[in-house]
Amino acid sequence: MAPIPRLRSYEGPALLSYGFRPFFLLGSLYAGLAILAWLPMFYGELQLSTALSPRDWHIHEMLYGYLSAVVTGFLLTAVPNWTGNLPLQGKPLLVLVLAWIAGRISVTTSAWIGWEAAALIDNAFLLLVGGAMAREIIKGRNWRNLKVLVAVGILVAGNVIFHIEAHVLGAADYGTRFGIAATMMLIMLIGGRIVPSFTRNWLARENPGRLPAAFGSFDVISMISAAVALVAWIVAPDWSATGGALIAAGLLQAVRLARWAGDRTWRDRLVLILHIAYLFVPLGFVLTGLSALDLLPAAAGIHAWTGGAMGAMTLAVMSRASLGHTGRALVASPVTQVLYGLIVVAALARICAAVHPAWSGGLLHLAGLAWAGAFLGFVLTYWNVFTRPRVTS
Repeated sequence: MAPIPRLRSYEGPALLSYGFRPFFLLGSLYAGLAILAWLPMFYGELQLSTALSPRDWHIHEMLYGYLSAVVTGFLLTAVPNWTGNLPLQGKPLLVLVLAWIAGRISVTTSAWIGWEAAALIDNAFLLLVGGAMAREIIKGRNWRNLKVLVAVGILVAGNVIFHIEAHVLGAADYGTRFGIAATMMLIMLIGGRIVPSFTRNWLARENPGRLPAAFGSFDVISMISAAVALVAWIVAPDWSATGGALIAAGLLQAVRLARWAGDRTWRDRLVLILHIAYLFVPLGFVLTGLSALDLLPAAAGIHAWTGGAMGAMTLAVMSRASLGHTGRALVASPVTQVLYGLIVVAALARICAAVHPAWSGGLLHLAGLAWAGAFLGFVLTYWNVFTRPRVTS
């Protein structure tokens, strides 16, 4: 029997030949440009026609703008592998891309079009993504991956909460914590699958010896602990019990990461960056726990999660997936390694800006410019990867 072709016969732009291409490219471009806009907004030097406060616009566009694009690119690439179906291409993929762009425009111009219209347009994208995923899973009868729809549904719920809360109360505090908590659970779930897997594959081939621990009861306990702590943080971020739960969850996640043998991966930067990115997960739990105990500003832990775990993990996954799915060698070039360094610098600078307010001016600029440099540099470095056909041997 002839194997099922990986792609349909397709003669359109290479950019629309696979879901990761447009969403990784446009998402990264937006991540860099949005931060360059955020710096003058933060200092009152720039105003956008958005109904959201400057702080809420920044948070929303990182969580439900940039992150949603990366998650969509990842799912549109992973789900065909899980189901055996052919991936979304051409015009259907273009519809999703245009829906995402419409969401970014609607949120940024919501003071003109109204917050209700902006919320509807913005959520339409995630609903379309959920519909596309449901269609593929049902068509492939791949029922065990229905959890993908749960992940998308959580993002939709968080986005709805964010828009309503921002309008009714003037600040989306619960919506922000809900979105960050959902993001961290997604990183722990997906990271817990790919980090030890890629590490094991590389070590077995290049550096025989101690391998990552197999998924087991400890991982389940650490995930349950993390979920309980995050729920407590959403509901009562200032309770001392919440602080204790967060710190305990962070320590468990640190042990979980240590069990993956990341210390043996120094020679492969594509693998090493996954471990470095995941390190910001337990760091964020501990710092946020200390904040709940009134020992640190809340921004320290939040930016360890968002700037560190979210920023570094998405950059790591995008670079690896983009190389692998276009037929290129899985090697981090010197430029790619510089991009990894920039995103780590951005996260550390932003955490330090929260911990040391007296130094915040310079550190905020360093964090913003390093973040923009990492993502805009990724766009420039991987432009040909996204816009040219797959390399064939």
